[in-house]
Amino acid sequence: MTLQTDAMIESLLTRIDGKRDDLIALTQDLIRIPTLNPPGDCYRDICDYLDRRLSAHGFQTELVRATGAPGDSDKYPRWNIVARRDGTELGDCVHFNSHTDVVEVGAGWTRDPFGGELVDDLIYGRGACDMKGGLAASIIAAEAFVEEFPEFHGAIEISGTADEESGGYGGVAYLAEKGWFDPKRVQHVIIPEPLNKDRICLGHRGGWWAEIETFGEIAHGSMPFLGDCAVRHMGAVLGKFETDLFPAMAARHTDMPVVPEGARSSTMNINSIHGGQPEQPADYTGLPAHCVPDSCRIVIDRRYLAEENHAQVSGEVEAILRDLAESRENFRFEMREINHVAPSMTDRAAPVVTTVDRSIREIFGKEPDYVASPGTYDQKHIDRIGRLKNCIAYGPGILELAHKPDEYIGVTDMLDSAKVMAHALAQLLLPGMQDG
Repeated sequence: MTLQTDAMIESLLTRIDGKRDDLIALTQDLIRIPTLNPPGDCYRDICDYLDRRLSAHGFQTELVRATGAPGDSDKYPRWNIVARRDGTELGDCVHFNSHTDVVEVGAGWTRDPFGGELVDDLIYGRGACDMKGGLAASIIAAEAFVEEFPEFHGAIEISGTADEESGGYGGVAYLAEKGWFDPKRVQHVIIPEPLNKDRICLGHRGGWWAEIETFGEIAHGSMPFLGDCAVRHMGAVLGKFETDLFPAMAARHTDMPVVPEGARSSTMNINSIHGGQPEQPADYTGLPAHCVPDSCRIVIDRRYLAEENHAQVSGEVEAILRDLAESRENFRFEMREINHVAPSMTDRAAPVVTTVDRSIREIFGKEPDYVASPGTYDQKHIDRIGRLKNCIAYGPGILELAHKPDEYIGVTDMLDSAKVMAHALAQLLLPGMQDG
């Protein structure tokens, strides 16, 4: 860089440091809006909050309801916000996309999950790390950049979108279908997911979700020989998974830079299992009836590698079920696909990658780590539906804290990430800065 550009960047970074208190307050405000998904609480509330905040800083905002998307209803409408600030000249559009929904609280918290409590350098709360801290950092970065360089070229967009935690179909997928991520209007996308402030996330593994049901015949529990226990049939399925499928998955490894290390193999989680009578309400004080269960269901969450494909992943599970149908008396099953997401990876030579790479080097004085996410995130929709390949995840936070009790985000990490984001904006939207 030249002395002039060095001074420009130094002034920008100093401006971000001066917004520390604002960043803390913004993050706390976002955490205190309990946008639980499911069912989809307070989506309009958080969009209205972001509308007020960003409108006051010169952004043109639009609230978009994902009418008809999965989960959208009059009781739980799927609201999204897109805010745009145009520069004084034509140029590229840089879009920061963050999801606003958070997962269930769960047990084990020692702090108020929606309190936004500040302890030393850490802000606690559900969604602090995943990913309201990243949203706040991107807002601070964009606001500081616009204040410092009001005559920038191109445009900056910030979106807050729904339902990422349940697939993103009421959020980014809907917006992509409506053209919001058309490469003609948006050229660079940064998703501030919590992958650590010195990492660039290029993409994610694939995911295949399915429900398997085994069938039996109901009978009196004292005479199980007169019925057929569907739970025992499911036990045989789980047994084959343990002896055949899990070892085969563990033996597969990917060249994708997936973190943590254990996710470089194929994995599968048994999300749920239920057989027999429906669960009774918590206030029910009676005893269960004595019945042989005639149905048992499990939901599986299979994460797969770039070296695998959808047909292979679903086919090996179906092959186990069909083998049991041949070898086990009265074994009957159904398998229903719930959802499927292919792996997504951005090329390391893509403009947004090389730009953020340079920003991390400048801010931290080190080379960034390149990683891929073990779970999917909204890059999948920007890639597959929007046909926009120039997209990465970059943001503050520790990935392993996501969905955990006492989730937190570091204030210093948010400030540092905001500096990287603002530095990237300078490269992409200020003439001559890239070559400065």
